[in-house]
Amino acid sequence: MPQNSLPSWDDTVLPFQLDRCDIRGRVARLDGVLEQILAQHSYPPVIEALVAEATLLTAMIGQMIDLRWKLSLQIRGDGPARIVATDYLAPANAGEPAQLRAYASFDDSRLDPTGDPFAQIGKGQFAILIDQGKGTTPYQGITPLTGGTLSACAETYFAQSEQLPTRFRLAAGRSRLPGEQERWRAGGMMLQQMPKASPLAPNRPATDDGATSGSEPAKDATAAENWNRVNHLLDTVEEMELIGPTVSPTQVLWRLFHEEQPRIFEAQQIVFGCTCSPDRVRQSLSIYSAKDIDHMTNEKGVVTADCQFCGAHYEFEPRSLGLDAAEPTSEPD
Repeated sequence: MPQNSLPSWDDTVLPFQLDRCDIRGRVARLDGVLEQILAQHSYPPVIEALVAEATLLTAMIGQMIDLRWKLSLQIRGDGPARIVATDYLAPANAGEPAQLRAYASFDDSRLDPTGDPFAQIGKGQFAILIDQGKGTTPYQGITPLTGGTLSACAETYFAQSEQLPTRFRLAAGRSRLPGEQERWRAGGMMLQQMPKASPLAPNRPATDDGATSGSEPAKDATAAENWNRVNHLLDTVEEMELIGPTVSPTQVLWRLFHEEQPRIFEAQQIVFGCTCSPDRVRQSLSIYSAKDIDHMTNEKGVVTADCQFCGAHYEFEPRSLGLDAAEPTSEPD
């Protein structure tokens, strides 16, 4: 495939539906976005692997939310990888790109640089948060850290909280094409049974009483058979097919599911983006006491703060935070 055609599917999430079996899904490619996210920090490889996995999951799950909503993943544990956090900001208008950002907090002295990335988190929780905007109560769903991967945690979340069987296959790593510099390449695929009430589900003939024809056990058995068959096909996908760079998402879908009548929808463009600003940082600092602000004030009398997502550095005069100029405090003996 011509080199100049690669950007057509780089940094996109492609929604699809398998009409034969009432299964929907997403194919994600996040080469450039992941490169930008990780370039903001100097993470060890085991932390990069966790951030890459969380970023791919966020892109595919986030593509399902409505315009102007925000979806976040928060992974917290008692291990050396303390926090992995991501945000997906849906576009304000249809056709515009969504924004994605991520960061991790970790104790470098406790990391096992050659160990399993998921094991670095320890015991903790995997949370999905959805913010629908002002005047609404944010949704939060939490599941324990189990299954050996963040993908397995996401699958458990959907099975328990949404009662929707869900599968993920992800791949990410640094690679180099002939004549190019080494760079991050990341891709993944998500499969999910559609809710029975989903408007995307194909119409079925109804009985006189309005119910769909066929008994519930028969439909359940058919759904289980379809789910197993499609998952078997997903298991055959290779890492190089997931990350490309010479195989498009559409080609992967047809290779795997051509007999399942795949229907492909418009791809969502993804860009790296951060919503931090002086006003937002000032607002976040407003929750701290004068004593806390005093501890944040440097020797020049300036309050400093750094964005954990993009690394932007902010400086404020204490008076701009509604405080008098900080003076040194003496601690009691």
